Amino acid sequence: MAPKVRVVIVDYDPEWLRRFEEERARIVEALGELSVTVVHIGSTSVPSLGAKPIIDMMLGVQGKDKADWVQKTLEEIGYTDVTVQPENPDWFYCLGYGAPGLYHHLHLVVEGSSRWRRQLAFRDYLRANPEAADEYNMLKRRLADQYGEDRVGYTDAKTVFIEGVIRKLGLSP
Repeated sequence: MAPKVRVVIVDYDPEWLRRFEEERARIVEALGELSVTVVHIGSTSVPSLGAKPIIDMMLGVQGKDKADWVQKTLEEIGYTDVTVQPENPDWFYCLGYGAPGLYHHLHLVVEGSSRWRRQLAFRDYLRANPEAADEYNMLKRRLADQYGEDRVGYTDAKTVFIEGVIRKLGLSP
């Protein structure tokens, strides 16, 4: 069993954008001729928002076969921490790579799907609404203190806020 790790929210780091761009370029190069869309999502993609030091990215695929190929290809550049998402028809894998100080999560998602649209809508809402980003930042810090090493509890607890924003935007959670 993997050791439990405390949920820690750190202050926004402007380097996260540069690190995303570097990793995006590495992914695109590894996939060669395959034309892919890779976008920065999650808290590290929102200026001024505190976050766990994990660069979340989403790579658009057309289906499970393409996701399988991408997953196997990206193993060659270190994406060996693979979590299968069997219950979700639009989200196939979360691939992990990096060190604890700065980790990368790459979500293989059907481009244009409802999951894809929700992720981008939530990110864009926080970017455009600093008050909401501040509220989310305070919530995440409070929940990190409350849940400690319970990452699932932490994630579930912040889902209420996320789904509220998604509903406000006219999308279904």
